[in-house]
Amino acid sequence: MKFNSEQPKILVVGSSSIDLVLNTEKYPQANETVMAVRSETFFGGKGANQAVGTARLGANTMYIGCVGMDPYGQQILRNLVDENVNVGFVHEDIDTATGTAYVTASSGKNAIVVVPSANHRLQPEHLENPDKFFSTADLVLVQLEIPMNVVETVYEKCKKYGTKLGIYAAPAHKIAQEILDYATFIVLKSSDLSVIFDEDTKEEVLKKYPNKIFLRDDTNSTVYYNGSEMRFYRNDPKEMPNKMGMGDAFTSGFAIAYCHGNTIDDCVKFGNDVSLKVSKKRGSQTGLPYLKDFDF
Repeated sequence: MKFNSEQPKILVVGSSSIDLVLNTEKYPQANETVMAVRSETFFGGKGANQAVGTARLGANTMYIGCVGMDPYGQQILRNLVDENVNVGFVHEDIDTATGTAYVTASSGKNAIVVVPSANHRLQPEHLENPDKFFSTADLVLVQLEIPMNVVETVYEKCKKYGTKLGIYAAPAHKIAQEILDYATFIVLKSSDLSVIFDEDTKEEVLKKYPNKIFLRDDTNSTVYYNGSEMRFYRNDPKEMPNKMGMGDAFTSGFAIAYCHGNTIDDCVKFGNDVSLKVSKKRGSQTGLPYLKDFDF
């Protein structure tokens, strides 16, 4: 692994939320009431997770998203500022609440209901003022918890300036073919493959996109095709108190390693290592590591 002295410039366009987690001994069935063992509140949202993740790993990170003008929104902005993320172009919507996620956690699994709220008020026009940052960024990261017309605008701006684009394709939606073709890399859950690529098999998809599509699963493993053979890297935690945000953590680690000019194999390995550290602490952002947490 190599990390040069120059800070990579990363622009993240995506969601933010407050995650409200209920820890229960079992999942409630229809018409059933269960008692929670404890409740917890964390910062989340795939965009904010990746903004914090890349900033902690040494990037000069800007985040573009939308929050409500409410206490949750102010908490998210303060947290991002504390994490050295530039929030100068975050839109604050006076008419909509900040996004939230309601999580029931039981027996190592999570059932999640996301309320997008302000995240779905992010619009293409909110990307006009920060236009110049698309031209100066080393990499732009986007996810699919925001409207697809915003994702399309991100692609158009990256194409206009020749800027590299990384996509974490979650939650899974159909993505226009020109975006798939342009993207520098795409991270997605193996269970979502059929949503994005119709009826193609895993092997067919990976071979169509060598060193571009990276399939992830809950065991912290990543599969990809390097142009000549299938590659598989797994870093399975012995204990996994948290599965939330592992894909965002992988994407953050992969992005940082990529910006520093590492090989794809090393980018995948570092992404998995970052994801492993997140799994050891509760919350999507709590366990996101710093470069100093690794031995190189």
